[in-house]
Amino acid sequence: MTPDAPDLDSFEDIALRTVEGFPPPFRDAARQVLLRVTDWPTKEMLAALQIAEPVRLTGLYEGIPMTRKSVLDMAMQPDTVWLFREPILHEWRLRGNVEIEDLIAHVTIHEFAHHFGWSDAEIARVAPWET
Repeated sequence: MTPDAPDLDSFEDIALRTVEGFPPPFRDAARQVLLRVTDWPTKEMLAALQIAEPVRLTGLYEGIPMTRKSVLDMAMQPDTVWLFREPILHEWRLRGNVEIEDLIAHVTIHEFAHHFGWSDAEIARVAPWET
């Protein structure tokens, strides 16, 4: 039996604490990114990523990675990291061997790593996560 699942505000608190734990240069850059926590990804997000099952998307970075930005770029929208509560809870329940705070922190770090310009393969090499 799993303990009670944290609500959206608790997810956001955990994610914000995770960002505050980043080393100063990364923390300062991460503070410039919007953090959004919602229960599910939108149909448009899923379609753009060609994901059929919403539970498969735990987080998303929308924006231009820092490594590709130019001072001449005019952002159409602010860089945003999305965390999706229900897919994260689904993974947490399936795993049964990880603390929810650790999983939220893992997804948060993963999505911010995309903001810093890292690919999924690079993130996996540095921060392996059991599948």
